[in-house]
Amino acid sequence: MVSGFFVLSFGFSAHFRSLYMELQLSTPALLFSAITLMMLAYTNRFLATASLIRGLHKKYLENPDEQLIVGQIQNLKSRLSMIKYMQLFGVLSFLFCVVCMYLIFIEAGEAADYVFIGSMLSLLISLVISFVEIMVSTQALKLEIQDMEKHFPSGSGKLDFLFKKDKPDE
Repeated sequence: MVSGFFVLSFGFSAHFRSLYMELQLSTPALLFSAITLMMLAYTNRFLATASLIRGLHKKYLENPDEQLIVGQIQNLKSRLSMIKYMQLFGVLSFLFCVVCMYLIFIEAGEAADYVFIGSMLSLLISLVISFVEIMVSTQALKLEIQDMEKHFPSGSGKLDFLFKKDKPDE
């Protein structure tokens, strides 16, 4: 019964593949430019975060009790970890694309399909982590804005009605 299942599933897979999908060498090759640009953006995020950490480290050494700096350092620490995983899954996606192209070249179509799916999943995971990192980075900006708002009198601008102030979490 188990062998019948495998024959049925592989038979269905081959039939499905012949009807709907034929992965060509150009398909994973198209991802090369997209993944390269994505990795460049991730590297820029990493360098900007590293620069912020160095600047905050100097401020922290001058005044270690300031809560704003401590909150930002914690935020940057989590962002740095996310950027590391974004890059990891981006590189993994790139590696899977190369393996997929090799498998297509040696005409191992079914294996190439699965490796390509792995490449796309790695890319998707990288993009989801990137989205979460963007959300976390806005928290650091909110800390800065909250600190600045303490120094501005309320209702001082003509356009204040356009920019509603977020209520602090209680």
